[in-house]
Amino acid sequence: MNNTMRCTFLASAALALSSVAAWAEETNFTTFRVLKPELAIEAAQGAMAACRDMGFQVAVSVTDRFGIVQVTLRDRLAGPHTPDTAYRKAWTAVSFRSDTLELAKLVETGNAWAIRNVTNALPLGGGVRIVAGDGDMVGAIGISGAPSGSADESCSKAGIAVIADRIAF
Repeated sequence: MNNTMRCTFLASAALALSSVAAWAEETNFTTFRVLKPELAIEAAQGAMAACRDMGFQVAVSVTDRFGIVQVTLRDRLAGPHTPDTAYRKAWTAVSFRSDTLELAKLVETGNAWAIRNVTNALPLGGGVRIVAGDGDMVGAIGISGAPSGSADESCSKAGIAVIADRIAF
């Protein structure tokens, strides 16, 4: 085998090996992003502030994209049930990849009635996915304690707005 053929063969082999390595890396691992705790805290504080401005005492929970709590805050007069309810709304939003006000409407019409049978699922308004600018879900925020699911959702969205410029990538 002459030098030209040997170089061509080695280059082809190296290219094939690098393609296999790249393919193996792409198929064996998944990469994901989650909010830093500082952003989760800011979103929760922003949501609570929005609810206070509307005269509501609430609990706020922010989860990562897997439904694990990052932060929970309870305002001084919010009911004792509100921290758990806020968490369950956030968990439901990430689990079903849908805001809970939309899920609540589906459950009411009978189109998603089975959700009620899933442990921890709470299809009531107030759970909102936190979605980065590229469409990647990075967590969720849940509110409990306002007089309606739509008011809870409004506060959740206000909390997300506080961090929106830093998750826009």
